[in-house]
Amino acid sequence: MVIAVLGAIMLLWASAFTGVTVALQAYTPIQLAFARYMVASTVLLLYAIITRMPVPRLRDVPGIFFTGALGFGLYNVALNAGQQTVSPGIASFIASSEVGVMALMAAVFLGERLSRWGWIGIIVSFAGVAMISFAGDMGLELSGGVLLVMVSTLSTSAFSIMQKPYLRRYSATQYTTYAIWGGTLSLLPFASGTLGAVHAAPLDATLSLIYLGVLPGALAYVGWSYVLSHMDAARAGSYLTIIPVMALFIAWLWLGDVPTMTSLIGGSIVLAGVLLVNR
Repeated sequence: MVIAVLGAIMLLWASAFTGVTVALQAYTPIQLAFARYMVASTVLLLYAIITRMPVPRLRDVPGIFFTGALGFGLYNVALNAGQQTVSPGIASFIASSEVGVMALMAAVFLGERLSRWGWIGIIVSFAGVAMISFAGDMGLELSGGVLLVMVSTLSTSAFSIMQKPYLRRYSATQYTTYAIWGGTLSLLPFASGTLGAVHAAPLDATLSLIYLGVLPGALAYVGWSYVLSHMDAARAGSYLTIIPVMALFIAWLWLGDVPTMTSLIGGSIVLAGVLLVNR
């Protein structure tokens, strides 16, 4: 059962990269981020009511809001903006470097020890990202997109590090729910025109947005908490390295997207670096 849930989560998170590309046909990066997590927040509100989830402590609210703004607000706006020029499959390879970035941040800010293979893996991952950035037929425009996807990776890595104190007081599902609400609220002041965009958008873009909010944006996180309650976090995390390969396949099936050979090689190098960090 646990493996089945984990497989479903991997499929949902892999499909999110292509879903973003489809939704960006009709929505700006900020509109998409806000609307997606407005949907996710509504689903999680219903979940919180049904499960009688407690409210967070008042003294924790500012910190949870900030981490939510970082891990869901900034992350999604930067990823969406990057995917205006970066293909879903390649974006997923870049995002997979989060493992190395998070390990580096943990070593610098938390004093966690990083093995020799960990350092080598980080360097290899960054080399792969650099190769994708300077792929011959992509040009400077896509390099800017790669930079934005890296910003999203940095923000979600920082979020993963900063959430640790809160996970001593709240379950993973509780904290993620609070953080998603915080991330959604942080986008509200910048979300003007979203309602008009929903009315004007083609059906496939809006259905993609709803899909992103309900499944990868809400239910997948609830499922992830279930997986972590039944499986060692390191083992569960190792399975996530397969997501870029799944994302490439989904983008090919859904959009007919075929990345360049240079991008594929760069993505493979990123993935190799991630595997070294997890060694």
